Amino acid sequence: MYALEHIDNLTVGPEALKVIGQAFEDAWAEIAGNFGEGQEETAVARTALARAVLALATNDSRDAEALKKAALLTMALNYREGAAWRGNASPYARQRLARH
Repeated sequence: MYALEHIDNLTVGPEALKVIGQAFEDAWAEIAGNFGEGQEETAVARTALARAVLALATNDSRDAEALKKAALLTMALNYREGAAWRGNASPYARQRLARH
């Protein structure tokens, strides 16, 4: 699976790491209310979001807003396809991110 291989091999510098963290936190702030108050459901959702962000991130990531939007799009497309917690980066989200 590309996403997991990408995450396993992802190496980023401090600037990209800051952007990745900001994208994750901003995305979570936007969707946190969509998930139950249970710790398990929240943990699963946060893990899925983290996988989506990391699957899209590169060492060149500098736009937290674009990365956030692409990760949220990935989660939405995965949910629509019946695989809500898969965390794979959709090709469509990857293309949209590349345009920024």
